[in-house]
Amino acid sequence: MQNEKLDRITITPGVCLGQPTIRGMRITVSVILRMLAGGAPKEDVLRAYPELEMEDLHQAMQYAAWLASDYNLTFPAA
Repeated sequence: MQNEKLDRITITPGVCLGQPTIRGMRITVSVILRMLAGGAPKEDVLRAYPELEMEDLHQAMQYAAWLASDYNLTFPAA
């Protein structure tokens, strides 16, 4: 992950079973990503979780992109 910082993504064993969260809060990256993937506008996510900031959403998406690029899986041809 070149030139991208993920300083808002935290992993703490005692928080949310060690899942990646935003800034140590009990808001997991997966909750944010599910909302966005489900079509929720960023503004709706921020309204649902007022303690979040737009940069938190951006870093959650960057984290997901980094994870997805880290795997080399082979899928059968359709």
